[in-house]
Amino acid sequence: MSARIKMTSLLPRNLSVVIRPVQYRDLDGIERITQESFAALTPKGAGFAISQMQRLRRWYGLLKFLSWFPNPLQYRLCAYVAEQGRLLLGMIQVSPFNRTRSTWRIDQVLLERGVDKQGIGSQLLRHCFESILEARTWLLEVNINDVEALALYRQNGFQRLAEMTYWEIGPELLAELAQAEPDLPNLMPVSNADAQLLYQLDTASMPPLVRQVFDRNTRDFKTSLFGALTDAVKQWLTKTEVVSGYVFEPQRKAAIGYFQVQLDRKGEVPHAATLTVHPAYTWLYPELLSQLARIAQDFPQQGLQLASSDYQAEREEYLERIGAKRIEHTLVMSRSVWHKLRESKFVSLEGIQWTDMLQGLQPARKPIPGGMSWIQPGKLPSSEKPLPSKSEPINFSGKNPSMEASLIPESADVQQEN
Repeated sequence: MSARIKMTSLLPRNLSVVIRPVQYRDLDGIERITQESFAALTPKGAGFAISQMQRLRRWYGLLKFLSWFPNPLQYRLCAYVAEQGRLLLGMIQVSPFNRTRSTWRIDQVLLERGVDKQGIGSQLLRHCFESILEARTWLLEVNINDVEALALYRQNGFQRLAEMTYWEIGPELLAELAQAEPDLPNLMPVSNADAQLLYQLDTASMPPLVRQVFDRNTRDFKTSLFGALTDAVKQWLTKTEVVSGYVFEPQRKAAIGYFQVQLDRKGEVPHAATLTVHPAYTWLYPELLSQLARIAQDFPQQGLQLASSDYQAEREEYLERIGAKRIEHTLVMSRSVWHKLRESKFVSLEGIQWTDMLQGLQPARKPIPGGMSWIQPGKLPSSEKPLPSKSEPINFSGKNPSMEASLIPESADVQQEN
């Protein structure tokens, strides 16, 4: 550690920081930074970082090849590093959050110890903001106790969107839940034909602001042929199995509940589940969890992990009541493109030639006087008699006599009386 600090101090002070895409020669430095960051990461974050690093080193060549043409794995290697004099200072990895790529997600930001984390981290973030122009919104998830990361993201325009709580149901409690018979008569398997129903359920289960940031559509709930093949290969390599289903309401002809669970056949990591329940059908939580517990019985005894957000009070209340354990509390933050207005340079108005700009507003020729007379008849000299002009009342051929009478000037009435 001291040798690295000494090497950093020997670098020229005027050497600029270069932000560039990740290369294979950067993997050793990224792995070292990842191991040093374990102390600041939670067990969930550390496990995610280790799995990401192992996957990146193992499949770097294939992922680099797939990033050259459109495919579901095109953005799996979308990562950038900050380098100063051949010394790796940090790394950032991003990926699209939805199919339209209007919302992008910051997967992880790793920084070298002893560097200016606010400065290097801001440079990495702003490089992504400026290079990925199709992103209208940015999204990330950070541990609520990570003060340095929260300060970095707030400094770069991220604001609170929601709070997430991760729970784990132990194997004993999972076996107890499996004893109950779930009342799900309309439990259906998931296919691409159900994408519209799942999209409507996803829309109804979140607040408008979260829905706007996520910006999902029907395509996000469909699986292409290449994506299905990729998922099958991934499950075969990782020894996992994915089971999903949804609950159909025949009267409303809508989906009111959905679940997806990733089961580990090796028994090394806990099972991971995703739940989506319509706010008007919160009674589905016990039924769906019993169904998940029954599915997990056919696999090695492991705990079941799932998440809940702060706008799902019924789910959190139910998980607390059955004795689920809280394992992590995170903060979901978002950044809109409207923050770019604050970052734009100030344009001074002093150097603008207003006379040149306003030439188009000048009259092209001398105005032609109209036929309307603006002289009040009551102020005419007594020696002058009013001459008939084009400003005399127009006869509307008897359609509105009162309107015709109101258009006769007072001087004409006086002249008739005389």
